[in-house]
Amino acid sequence: MAETAIHSPSRAKTTVVSEMKPVQKPLVAAGLLAAVLLFAAILLAAGGTQSVLYIIGLLLGATLLHARFGFTSAFRRLVSVGNVQGLQAHMLMLAIASVLFAIILSTGFSFTGTAPAGYVSPVGVSVIVGAFMFGIGMQLGNGCASGTLYSVGGGSSSMILTLVSFIAGSVIGAYHFTFWMEDMPALPPVSLATSTGLGYGGALIVQLALFALIYWITIQIAKKKNPPMMKQLPTVKGWKKILRGSWPLFTAAIILALLNALTLSIRGNPWGITSAFALWGGKALMTAGIDVSSWGYFTGANGAALTKTVLADSTSVMNFGIILGAFISAAAQGTFKPGKIKPGVAGASIIGGLLMGYGARLAFGCNIGAYFGGIASFSLHGWVWMVMAMLGTFLALFIRPIFGLKNPKPTDSIC
Repeated sequence: MAETAIHSPSRAKTTVVSEMKPVQKPLVAAGLLAAVLLFAAILLAAGGTQSVLYIIGLLLGATLLHARFGFTSAFRRLVSVGNVQGLQAHMLMLAIASVLFAIILSTGFSFTGTAPAGYVSPVGVSVIVGAFMFGIGMQLGNGCASGTLYSVGGGSSSMILTLVSFIAGSVIGAYHFTFWMEDMPALPPVSLATSTGLGYGGALIVQLALFALIYWITIQIAKKKNPPMMKQLPTVKGWKKILRGSWPLFTAAIILALLNALTLSIRGNPWGITSAFALWGGKALMTAGIDVSSWGYFTGANGAALTKTVLADSTSVMNFGIILGAFISAAAQGTFKPGKIKPGVAGASIIGGLLMGYGARLAFGCNIGAYFGGIASFSLHGWVWMVMAMLGTFLALFIRPIFGLKNPKPTDSIC
């Protein structure tokens, strides 16, 4: 690993030129064919806007896979050994997204004529409990919402269990949704831009100052703890790096921020993931003869989605794109290789998925919809989500060894 001044961990390289595994050409071909066929199906069933969102999903999946961009691992590395590289990438991503969101939301800019609206949700018991549960769940399941999708596409067998249980947890959360929304105390939605009189310009200044403060704090943490750096991902030189190589965390942070802003300006809402899980589970239960349309969660737009093709749901088509984009990228890197699942890992994956699915419904989203989308939308609930998920991560570090899951150690370079 290249030597790096510990007082500036953001300068530590997260990729290194190395020999890559051979391209898995049959898998790449199969992935590209599937991607084209699904694009055609979406275009025919739901129109051009959905097709564009599906392409954005492909790009999101490729970006997440190429950089192994983690939310779960970033929180775990920070809490366990003080490694701040992942959280610093988050701050860059959130800063860029906040600038773009401020422009889009304040001007009403839209490519499709749909008025843009951020994710601004109430702050109450449901968010506090849900985000805390999600923090525990993502450490047991070894992936957050976006991590689950791109890891499934990348060939992780255990993440299939996490995804299935994630969907199940989302359905259970939808069933209990009315209780948490109506019987638990909560403040009204609070936007730093529109609820405080700051406007988007003032709110942007406040958030950029907070991101800078957090970044400065991470530098102080690194100075004090002298944490091990992340293992560098193998990459190649030249243009092949785009298709075959690994991407630096900061590069991925910039791309993710741009793609989220593009999503907002096309569909009118930021990137989200877990609402599709509740929809998929609800549709499965409807097929099995269980009427979920009477549940409080499945009212309005959520209820209408039950009666339509899943290809008409923008979150679903973006999720499909993430999985396929990650699959094609993994095959291009030669790393798609599903393996056996250890019993302990299987148990942790199932429990983690259930906790994440249930927690996401309570907290108005996951690491993407609540944390990324919420903070970029200047919503107070996004900041609360971040704190509670971090606390859940802290508790999960004591639970993980029960299932045979290892936590990072100060003496080791970390994944």
